[in-house]
Amino acid sequence: MQKLKDQAIIVTGASRGIGAAAALALAASGARLCLSARTAAACSGVLEEIRNAGGDAFAASCDVADYAAVEKLVSETLERYGRVDAIINNAGIVTPISPLASSDPSAWAENISVNLLGVYHGTRAVLPHFIKRGAGVIINISSGAAHNPMEGWSAYCAGKAGVYMLTRATALEAAEHGVRVYGFAPGVVDTDMQGEIRASGINQVSKLPRASLAPASDPARVIAWLCSEDASDLAGQELSIRDETLRARAGLSL
Repeated sequence: MQKLKDQAIIVTGASRGIGAAAALALAASGARLCLSARTAAACSGVLEEIRNAGGDAFAASCDVADYAAVEKLVSETLERYGRVDAIINNAGIVTPISPLASSDPSAWAENISVNLLGVYHGTRAVLPHFIKRGAGVIINISSGAAHNPMEGWSAYCAGKAGVYMLTRATALEAAEHGVRVYGFAPGVVDTDMQGEIRASGINQVSKLPRASLAPASDPARVIAWLCSEDASDLAGQELSIRDETLRARAGLSL
């Protein structure tokens, strides 16, 4: 059953990893998609796969750290589909990975610009449309790093902690307008970001063997499920893929 048939959904950071897998899962559920990355060309592989399967999608260049670019992304989606039903604020970076005392201030600031401001920009750009319609879904990709400090990840932890509170603040303001907001921690997933983490050799996450990492299709399946009405009772919450009840409801193995 295509529970998201004809819905228009924006996925940031859609060229690879969780974003790409989420785009494929959403398309399989019937959604029409705006795929964004720093360059639209980076999404070409995902776009082709969706279209070859009979889905409807387009790709657009967008730096989520630039509000004007995100606002344009939303406008392009509205022009193409006449609506926006959900946004997956997925774009993120883990670098710089280094001790705080020797960290690069410009790289640290860039991390916050992408991981925290990027989520704010996506939320700010769609929220007026959602409020006007009285409906909409915002899914912010969270992390265990939002709640647990990790050696060498001061920027990433700070940014994700900010996303956690931004999610709560957005839910507090938007729920009365019919807007569902979720924070979702996808766990430790086999992505390029995890490759960067392993290469750093800093903290225990870098020591995890690749064979122990989950496939990106697992969190993607949860993201698609969260966009459906089936997950409406969980709106406003910070969710984790490790939660067995959530996994069962989303159709993942325990």
